[in-house]
Amino acid sequence: MTLHPALARLACSLLLLATASAANAGNEHAITLYDEPPRYPASFTHFDYVNPEAPKGGTFRQAAIGGFDSLNPFINKGVPASGLGQIYDTLTVQSLDEPMSEYGLVARRIEKAPDNTWVRFYLRPEARFHDGHPLRAEDVAFTFNTLTAHGAPFYRSYYADVQQVVVESPLQILFKFKGGANRELPLILGQLPVLPRHFWEGRDFERGTLDIPLGSGPYKVAAVQAGRSVRLERVRDYWAKDLPVNRGQYNFDTLVYDYYRDSTVALEALKAVQFDYWQEMIAKNWATAYDVPAVRDGRLVREEIPNGSPTGMQGFVFNQRRPLFADLRVRRALALLLDFEWTNKQLFNGAYKRNGSFFENSEMAAHGLPDAAELKLLEPLREQLPPQVFTEAWSAPVTDGSGMIRDQQREAYRLLQEAGWRIEGDRMLDAQGKPAVIEFLIVQPDFERVLLPYKRNLKDLGIDLVLRRVDMSQYINRLRSRDYDMIVASFPQSASPGNEQRGYWSSAAADNPGSRNFMGLKDPAVDALLEGLINAGSRASLVTHAHALDRVLLWNAILVPNWHLDSWRVAYWNRFAHPATPPRYDIGLSTWWAKSAEEAN
Repeated sequence: MTLHPALARLACSLLLLATASAANAGNEHAITLYDEPPRYPASFTHFDYVNPEAPKGGTFRQAAIGGFDSLNPFINKGVPASGLGQIYDTLTVQSLDEPMSEYGLVARRIEKAPDNTWVRFYLRPEARFHDGHPLRAEDVAFTFNTLTAHGAPFYRSYYADVQQVVVESPLQILFKFKGGANRELPLILGQLPVLPRHFWEGRDFERGTLDIPLGSGPYKVAAVQAGRSVRLERVRDYWAKDLPVNRGQYNFDTLVYDYYRDSTVALEALKAVQFDYWQEMIAKNWATAYDVPAVRDGRLVREEIPNGSPTGMQGFVFNQRRPLFADLRVRRALALLLDFEWTNKQLFNGAYKRNGSFFENSEMAAHGLPDAAELKLLEPLREQLPPQVFTEAWSAPVTDGSGMIRDQQREAYRLLQEAGWRIEGDRMLDAQGKPAVIEFLIVQPDFERVLLPYKRNLKDLGIDLVLRRVDMSQYINRLRSRDYDMIVASFPQSASPGNEQRGYWSSAAADNPGSRNFMGLKDPAVDALLEGLINAGSRASLVTHAHALDRVLLWNAILVPNWHLDSWRVAYWNRFAHPATPPRYDIGLSTWWAKSAEEAN
């Protein structure tokens, strides 16, 4: 993806499936979305994508962009530092080569109701926090209650279907659900990062702070320079270091995240050996900026790692809370004015593919016209949907790459006229008779050159696109207050989309300042398809619901689709190595290790 992945990934974890029936007894060490057999048996010793004999040691330095002012990543205040997910253990951990299978970490076993109305976690007695305090069920309950009451609003929607949490014993906790339809709920509860109750009680959880937090994971925060760097150290006596889910992982003694003003400065710092690893997001840089002696002689490795994950969607988002974008015809007109073919050729060296789906690079991407199974979902919603959902396969406009897009401009002008816009002099006036001026809020300076051709195409129709670049802190604050006309945003997808989709597209999330519903989408038809997807009872049903949702989102023109890659472009100094077989759904940095001095030379 082209955007820097600055915003939030939850850590994933492991569950143990109980014997709801004799047929399920063999899967007690793991849990899967549709109760299918997991890839790894109960006797597994390590994941296939790790080197179980990877040496421990060394320092791994990474770059981060902007700055930070908080070590609490769970609230909606401040900018959290990078790497904090590695200091917390979760109940379960997701394998990175399966769509949705989880294996136990803090939980040694999981018992799930046959009708999916509750899940029970049995905790490992040896689990403990970094200060030696045992990790117990009361910590899990405290975490859940704290995150849903005082954490970022995301948690309230993510765990909205949990009715009650019951601490049954120090090593046993039960989550009761409001119903049994949400099959993903036991798994996403396994992703819960466990916070220490004894540390947080008496502290203001909702306040951003640089106080070093207490965790239980493979790393702990060792040093902080406010806004400039964070250093994590491997916990030598980490309680879970020998578990099968951790073998061959978390190999570096020290992790350092240094902050840079922007990616241009960071890339030069990489070449000056100021840090060790960089994921390149800019195609032009990948094509031209690495022609340096260190790359030519093999000291700086430049590698493309296959990405089997859905790439999701990135696009220029319209804030529909603004009256300017309330009309679907306006949004469609503005979407016509991005000349991807010219941009890809001139700016990206032909590296990208145009996004044509919100579930790009996966079986969940819609193609052609709706099939019978999709029509069964869409027909009851017909009156609420754009008619093209039923009659046309959505596709982005294609140009000849010359930079001349007169056909698209004519069609855009026609749509704008239908919406009540008109040209007066050399300026476009909107339906209220006001000059059409759009502010595009950006934080990455690299996006300015990408947006300038789009700005020119809008200007040809008398529309002013004002590029407003702000620093990271301002950007996040304006995002949370929804103070923008347009932004560039990404909507990452997993191989098994579920509850997180509410935070992207649901009406309830539109007014939630912590959600990724940046466009302010409030659509009852989308809400209905979302609930169907989340409650799908089989993989086939999930895919059908994803196809139907994809079509509706595309035809509603909620953004201007951008582009994607099906690989990760990384550069790193040859002091480091990774397994020959990387995980399918992740870069897998936790599996990398430092070479010996002899190997590196």
